[in-house]
Amino acid sequence: MSSPGRLVKRVLLGRAMRSDKLHETLLPKRVALPVFASDALSSVSYAPDEILLTLGLAGGALALTHSWEIALAVVVVMAVVIASYRQNVRAYPSGGGDYEVASVNLGPKAGLTVASALLVDYVLTVAVSVSAGVQNAANSFSFVRGHEAVVAVVIIVALTAMNLRGVRESGTAFAIPTYTFMVTILGMAAVGIWRHSTGTLPPAESADLELLSEPGYEGITGLALAFLFLRAFSSGCAALTGVEAISNGVPAFRKPKSANAATTLLLMGVISVTMLLSMVALATWTGIKYAEDPAVQLARDGVPVGEGYVQDTVMGQVAESVFAGFTPGVVLVSVVTGLILVLAANTAFNGFPVLGSILARDGFLPRQLHTRGDRLAFSNGILILAGAAAALVWIYDAQVTRLIQLYIVGVFVSFTLSQIGMVRHWNRHLRLERDPAERRRMLRSRVINGIGAAMSGTVLLVVLATKFLQGAGFAIAAMVVLFVLMTGIARHYAKVRDELRVDEDDTRQQMLPSRVHAIVLVSKIHKPTLRAIAYARATRPSVLEALTVDVDPDETRALQAEWDRRDIPVPLKALDSPYREITRPIVDYVKSIRSGSPRDIVVVYIPEYVLGHWWEQVLHNQSALRLKGRLLFTPGVMVSSVPWQLASSAGVEDRLDDVPVVGDVRRGDH
Repeated sequence: MSSPGRLVKRVLLGRAMRSDKLHETLLPKRVALPVFASDALSSVSYAPDEILLTLGLAGGALALTHSWEIALAVVVVMAVVIASYRQNVRAYPSGGGDYEVASVNLGPKAGLTVASALLVDYVLTVAVSVSAGVQNAANSFSFVRGHEAVVAVVIIVALTAMNLRGVRESGTAFAIPTYTFMVTILGMAAVGIWRHSTGTLPPAESADLELLSEPGYEGITGLALAFLFLRAFSSGCAALTGVEAISNGVPAFRKPKSANAATTLLLMGVISVTMLLSMVALATWTGIKYAEDPAVQLARDGVPVGEGYVQDTVMGQVAESVFAGFTPGVVLVSVVTGLILVLAANTAFNGFPVLGSILARDGFLPRQLHTRGDRLAFSNGILILAGAAAALVWIYDAQVTRLIQLYIVGVFVSFTLSQIGMVRHWNRHLRLERDPAERRRMLRSRVINGIGAAMSGTVLLVVLATKFLQGAGFAIAAMVVLFVLMTGIARHYAKVRDELRVDEDDTRQQMLPSRVHAIVLVSKIHKPTLRAIAYARATRPSVLEALTVDVDPDETRALQAEWDRRDIPVPLKALDSPYREITRPIVDYVKSIRSGSPRDIVVVYIPEYVLGHWWEQVLHNQSALRLKGRLLFTPGVMVSSVPWQLASSAGVEDRLDDVPVVGDVRRGDH
């Protein structure tokens, strides 16, 4: 019968799936689009905000006249990056994505750099997307305002549970909200364009306000103005996040995997570009004023609006203008925008665990990350991502304006190194290819990837120059820490592998000891002790003796007397312990045997009984555990636990099935 914990787990996550059912979790394009593209699609709800907010530092006129130019520059970069990644998914369909491209073509260090950047970016994707979704929801649901961080953490927990159920099920559940978002936003854009063309589009609620310049930005020109444009451009490039997720998720597509992934990339690009340009155009036509500090920067008749003014998002203000007089339309936009931003985090929940699994396979992350859970999802990676994102949301109080500064730099590091790696990939293949048609295709692909490398590298420099002090420096620091950590893990695995490698000499010698000296530890004569003695005798060691520690002379004499009375055919030796220690005398005795006969093996049998409840552990000392801990570090010593299951331990095996997958020794993670 299943335990209550196991029953709850099955209700929340579903029944465990056989490994041979993995093919049933693969995604068709119609489901893959919402699973992998929701991050890029959702950026339309905050990328325009960041463009207008940055330009607004110099005053309202600049934001209204130049926001479309910044958006157009972002669209050009997006088009080039998507075209470049269509080459990636065809050349490297294994799911390694940017990490594999960089590792194969630029070397392991470049691959680790990309992996570090992507892991950080995935965590930030969850934190930024969920925080932005909560902020948009606060536009229509006032009870959320002031509790954004708590609501965001609860949503991350819910997303974690959904993804632990498996990729296919989470994708199906998220498809409807994602498609609803696309239809709603494109429909709003169509209505807005129609109303603008007919002269019936009302101004935004902030249109009659004056947007004041931040101190130090009044009347800026020349290099300062150019730097502000670059900063707005780098903020708008948040719209490109999520493009790389499809290249990392190619194994999750149905066959033909590469073709389906490339098609999904193209669909994502066309929809994202259409929605982004529409939103920026509508924001310009409705005269939206958007400020980083609205209480000070926004003014009415020359007087700042003050702390009582609540600034809605750009998406919210556009919806109120387009659907003026039709409240359900405004509420629908708010709800679906909040949902898509929350679901955008699902892109990271699919990308992070897959990348973590590949890194674990290559020895750069703990092996547990390569293990699939009951639902064939990489459960350990999902849990780690959720924990890191929830911590960030809590630390930054779910404030998108602060979190967004850490964003973008990681994804452009991976973009740049990936595209440089693809150029080298085509160079290598061109040296070997002789077919003219195939060479023309490769040359065309090299040009696309070359342009992508140049453009993404330029954007990376712009992002570093404009956002380093605003928060991007923390993201870079996190990447450095991850790089060093993964290098150390790889070094450890390599060292262990070298020590455990079997040489020819080892095979010939068969590593047999000259003698086996067996010791059974005895505290009193009971069933576990007799079982341990019987087991030790069955192994037929060269020497067998029982060992006790003389902590209480009266108890020791009584034990020896009963030993002789029962005529147990194993000699019992008592070790002196004037300071009433147990562990040290036994360890010293075992070491003395080893020093006298270095080629001997000492096997220590420890009888112990198995308890069924955690509170029972408190009632018994843990001397066996301490002994094992010391003896395991002694060369030439083997420790054998001889268990005796008490009645309370019945059914423990069922309860163990509820233990989280992380560090699960029963699954071979260690």
